[in-house]
Amino acid sequence: MKKTHIYGGKHRATTIIMVRHKGKVAVAGDGQVSIGATIMKHSAKKIRRLYQDKIICGFAGATADALTILERFEDHLSQYSGNFTRAAVELSKKWRTDRGLRHLEAVLLAADKDKSLLISGVGDVIEPDDNILSTGSGGPYALAAARALLIAAPQLEATEICRTSLEIASKICLYTNDNIVMEVLDAAKEAPQEG
Repeated sequence: MKKTHIYGGKHRATTIIMVRHKGKVAVAGDGQVSIGATIMKHSAKKIRRLYQDKIICGFAGATADALTILERFEDHLSQYSGNFTRAAVELSKKWRTDRGLRHLEAVLLAADKDKSLLISGVGDVIEPDDNILSTGSGGPYALAAARALLIAAPQLEATEICRTSLEIASKICLYTNDNIVMEVLDAAKEAPQEG
C-alpha cells in the first residue's frame, strides 16, 4: 500500500510554520497534542535544534516516529559534516526505502542559516519559492496568514510573522493551540537565538 502525505491535513495534532525573512529564519509550533477528539497535552515542544544548534527542525505526525526521524537526520548531518542539503536528501531516500523507517508517519520542516526544507517519507525534499513552509492540520491557515502578512506588512520580523500566523491558525484549527514554541536562526551569524 502506497503511503501519501497531505501536508496540511494528514497530521491532525499540530501546526508548524517556518518563515525566512529579513536575514532570519523562525520556526514555530503549537503545544497541543490530541488523540482523536481529546486534548492530551497543551505544552508539547515540537521544535528541536540539531547539529551543534545550527539546524532547527519542527515536526508534525506521530511523536515517536518524528523523534526517530530527527535522530536519523542528526546521524546524517554528522556523517556529511553538516552538509544540510545532502543530509536531507539522504534522510529522505533512507526514510522512503528502509523497511523499518518507511512506515513512520511524520513530516519535518528543517532550516539552516541558508535554506529551508520540507522533508518527508515519500521522498520529498522541498525548498519553497517564497521562504515559507508549514505542515500539520493548521498548516494551510498558518501558511495563508504568513503569506498575507509578508505582503501587507513586510516590515515585520520573521518571529512576528510566525507568531501571528500560528495564533491565527489556533483560532481556526481544532488541533492547534496558542501555546507557541519558537526557535530562530540569524543568517548572518552562527550563534542560535531563542524567540
